[in-house]
Amino acid sequence: MIEVRWLHLSKRLAAIARFVPQSSRLADIGTDHAYLPIFLIQKHVISSAIAGEVNTGPYRSAEETLKRFALKSQVSLRLGDGLSVLHPGEAETVVIAGMGGPTIINILSQHPRVTQSVQRFIIQPMIATGLVRRWFVSHQWRIVAEDLVPEEGRLYEIVVAEPGCSPHLEDILYDIGPFLWNSRHPFLKEHISLLIRQYSRMRENMKASERAHASSKFSILSDKLEALEARRKCL
Repeated sequence: MIEVRWLHLSKRLAAIARFVPQSSRLADIGTDHAYLPIFLIQKHVISSAIAGEVNTGPYRSAEETLKRFALKSQVSLRLGDGLSVLHPGEAETVVIAGMGGPTIINILSQHPRVTQSVQRFIIQPMIATGLVRRWFVSHQWRIVAEDLVPEEGRLYEIVVAEPGCSPHLEDILYDIGPFLWNSRHPFLKEHISLLIRQYSRMRENMKASERAHASSKFSILSDKLEALEARRKCL
């Protein structure tokens, strides 16, 4: 008799999993241990998945995990950079989690035919989520959902985007998140306070250089801080 192993996800990955549509063709880019596709198959949300990993170490870890859970036949594990592991139309839903915003934008930009064939992106950046929101809006993607997930002393942002035109947002909402603001997410005030601390540190570091102090970036940071403080006072 084969022992059935059940996987339990972290709060961060469980929140991402909730945005995967039933029966969707899923690709998990940067899959690490392949926990997300395994969980979704076990929960009968999806029947199979593609898992991409660029580094051989995590790729082998994912291979071992799939073997342990007896799911190697249902998850196509592929070694490659970003969306290069996919053919256009091969995946309806793509998850890119645990990377920096600039890295995610690079992944979205490198293989436009694959990107354009996707029906839903579920993104969880570690930094610079505002840049990713701005990329989506300026490339004919509309943001359809967002979430904030506290875990182990961090507050993670999740952004879900689908094809479609979206009006340009008020500038500060690229940083805050339009759905997080409009829904008054339970962790919204903490999220804005974290942004204020981050931008305040950046601005303080720039004060040490006369050139940086006089730069447009310093002025932009000052404007952002003013807008964030104003939003926080409304909560």
